[in-house]
Amino acid sequence: MLDEHSWILEGGSCKVSQKKMEVSRNSLRHRPLTPFRFMRGLMCLMVFLCSAFMFLVYFGPPVAVLLRLISIHHCRKATSLLFGLWLALWPFLFEKINGTKVIFSGDTVPTGERILLISNHRTEVDWMYLWDLALRKGCLGSIKYILKSSLMKLPVLGWGFHILEFISVERKWEVDEPILRQMLSTFKNPRDPLWLVVFPEGTDFTEQKCQRSQKFAAEVGLPILTNVLLPKTRGFSVCVEELRSSLDAVYDVSIAYKHQYPTFSDNVFGIDPSEVHIHVRRVPVKEIPASDSEVASWLIDTFRLKDKLLSDFKAEGHFPNRGAERELSTLKCLVNCTVVISLTVLFTYFTFFSSIWFKLYVGLASAYLTFATYFKIRSAPVTCLDKDLFSVSRKSRNE
Repeated sequence: MLDEHSWILEGGSCKVSQKKMEVSRNSLRHRPLTPFRFMRGLMCLMVFLCSAFMFLVYFGPPVAVLLRLISIHHCRKATSLLFGLWLALWPFLFEKINGTKVIFSGDTVPTGERILLISNHRTEVDWMYLWDLALRKGCLGSIKYILKSSLMKLPVLGWGFHILEFISVERKWEVDEPILRQMLSTFKNPRDPLWLVVFPEGTDFTEQKCQRSQKFAAEVGLPILTNVLLPKTRGFSVCVEELRSSLDAVYDVSIAYKHQYPTFSDNVFGIDPSEVHIHVRRVPVKEIPASDSEVASWLIDTFRLKDKLLSDFKAEGHFPNRGAERELSTLKCLVNCTVVISLTVLFTYFTFFSSIWFKLYVGLASAYLTFATYFKIRSAPVTCLDKDLFSVSRKSRNE
């Protein structure tokens, strides 16, 4: 999903042995696509899309427009709470319905940190499994991604990306840099939880991209990597520069899969993967170098270590230092799912079987969300009200 940006070059070359591994992986799925799994997947997808639409039209404008006029901080808290309910459906699908085993290793990170997260990008669905980690750390509704602008045009989902303040880029660095800096400047309030996710490779891993990455690395004297693409440093450097003073740490995340690299449809229908392995290395932000050149060197060295870590995973079948992250509570997942479905049913009744005013509201809300997403419109807070609320909040904490 989080495809390449123009200011992110694609990279380079894979070994013949890897080609054979890809063929063998593609020839065997972990689970067959039975009629039951197919119907269950369609039902889940229908629930997800219907609930997404209803949550966005009924909660989006009041939260993203009216509440934001009063306070960006309280707008983000409400957004995190309401849309975190919907996002939590996906870990429920992965771990409880599909039976995918998510195994964490490396550092056990604390809850409530403001972080910049970097990860390898092996498949089109890596970004979705980061929700499993964020849910366990209480930051699911605060996770944000950098993604290419064309994804903002996806029906319904594009509205959600806009409400959740994902950063869209046009794939031209001279255009993207001021947009990126402007958006990052709004994320500096230390009171706002933040998980900002960057995929420095800029695109998901393929043989062709690996070949180009290795060729480029050889030409400029950089490390030749086989399991990841050479990272692109400018976007990451800007994120560190803009947010350093308000961040707690950088999470270096490595994602690997047992047996098969999943696609979106594999996730929906519960075919693959059997296991997702997530390794986390927590780096305090004070340990990240200050200058752009040093940050770039740090990132390239981090991906060199990540490449070695992934090679070891292929050989051993697991990452080192398996952690002790708790299992998701089935009861809490069911309660959350019940709340989301109940609200969706209620909003559906209002829309189709109640007053004409609800139909009018849904139409206007849909038009606003389409317009605001396309033109990247976000309401600005009334300054005096925002300052007053901040003063009251700070006074109550001091007391």
